Amino acid sequence: MRASFRKIGLAGRKRQRGIAAVLKQLLELLRSRGVDVVLEDTLGDVVSGEDQPLATLEDMGQQADLVIVVGGDGSLLSAARRLAKFSIPVLGVNRGRLGFLTDITPDDMVQQIPAVLDGQYASEKRFLLDAEIRRNGAAISQEHALNDVVVNSGASAQMIEYQLSIDGIFVYRQRADGLIVSTPTGSTAYSLSGGGPIMHPALDAVVLVPMFPHALSSRPIVVDGSSEIRLDILARNRIHPPVTCDGQANMKARPGDSVHICKNPHPLTLLHPVGHDFYASCRDKLRWSNALVT
Repeated sequence: MRASFRKIGLAGRKRQRGIAAVLKQLLELLRSRGVDVVLEDTLGDVVSGEDQPLATLEDMGQQADLVIVVGGDGSLLSAARRLAKFSIPVLGVNRGRLGFLTDITPDDMVQQIPAVLDGQYASEKRFLLDAEIRRNGAAISQEHALNDVVVNSGASAQMIEYQLSIDGIFVYRQRADGLIVSTPTGSTAYSLSGGGPIMHPALDAVVLVPMFPHALSSRPIVVDGSSEIRLDILARNRIHPPVTCDGQANMKARPGDSVHICKNPHPLTLLHPVGHDFYASCRDKLRWSNALVT
């Protein structure tokens, strides 16, 4: 049965290597299917000579039935933070490296994109996190994250001292380079590099990974996805730790501030080709053994 994707948005980063050729191929493919196509406004000069309607991501979220993001996982992360609130499905075409989120290759587009348009796809929900810095009890900045929220000491090469509370309950006070708060989606990203566990994307959980803690007994903690996490930057710290969402959106905290992290109410709807397998992605991207034991 054909899916009801009558208007499709194309998004991505204009500096992504090879994006122009992929966009032109996608435009030709989608037009041949008789769907309306709108291009992200920042890509207008990438496909020169194409008389193509342009729109911001926010306008796409309100007008389109599907957004196809061309690029690596970073491109999809950036788009996801802006599109999730519109409940619009997102499909990724990989022009990056690992591609845990963008799993259609340009070589497979001709077969897999039409199949998606015909309703042959797998759909899953990925939740995001809200991160808010509060100063003297008042919110001063807020961002969203699909992968992770990271509080760290920045380029100072100094530890920060912070106090962690979950759902209003004191957990610990610790000196470390920082703390990674990751969704299951982000568990194969920075959290993995920091020693955190790999979590299946369907889990409703969050992992907290200390960064180089000054305590041999400090280990990652996995908590319920609906937990309310509070990180108090103790007043005696001398540095202003950055708070980063998905490694892209940056905020700056001060000693005495608190960082509040909770689940965003609007999940991202992520589409995959039929047969998508998380464990196969791990074998491929993380170089797990492909050998079968018999």
